[in-house]
Amino acid sequence: MMNGWTMMTGYGFGHWVIFALAVAIIIYPVGKILIRLGFSPFWSILALIPPFNLIALWVLALIDWPEAGAYKPAKPKVP
Repeated sequence: MMNGWTMMTGYGFGHWVIFALAVAIIIYPVGKILIRLGFSPFWSILALIPPFNLIALWVLALIDWPEAGAYKPAKPKVP
């Protein structure tokens, strides 16, 4: 008899919290790297989609990277 195991199907609040943390742990550093390379951080969403993350990784590996020290963050405008 396996009546009890069907009660555990579905996702609870704890599962969604762990999923959100896992997404943040992946998206944040990938976004920071993309900003340093001059890309939009929104491209980091591709890191979550399996076929596209490998393609994006190969594209990043084969493009010309900026020179070391060439990255200068924008200075905040003081009113």
